[in-house]
Amino acid sequence: MIFLAADHRGFQLKEKIKQWLSEWGYDYEDMGAFELDPSDDYPVYAKKVSESMVEIEDKGILVCGSGVGVDDVANKFDGIRSGLAISKEQIYAARNDDNINVLALASEFTSEEESKELVKTFLDTEFADEERFNRRLGEIGDI
Repeated sequence: MIFLAADHRGFQLKEKIKQWLSEWGYDYEDMGAFELDPSDDYPVYAKKVSESMVEIEDKGILVCGSGVGVDDVANKFDGIRSGLAISKEQIYAARNDDNINVLALASEFTSEEESKELVKTFLDTEFADEERFNRRLGEIGDI
């Protein structure tokens, strides 16, 4: 399952992502915002997604203006490895090497076309499951 959420600054991009997920045949759950509300706060939505991810194959996509806010909140939850998207190549490495399970997008700094590529790369890239990567993830878990 893919859990998806955004605050008011990411609302329009979240709606686009829902369309892409449907087109690509992914199951997803929209965790809000369900309408554009300029007074809403991103921690509420990042928390909803992070708390909903209980299966190992679950993924999350969070959107806010800078992407930093939702990324910061998501990474406070055990088992969540959120990555703030910078480029398609960086997200490939983050999934392949670091097995991120949440993608954080910056709606105000990423074009729609870039966002589409980032989401697709995040969803299409599998974790390499190599010993060195697993060792590093274990080290992170120990912290």
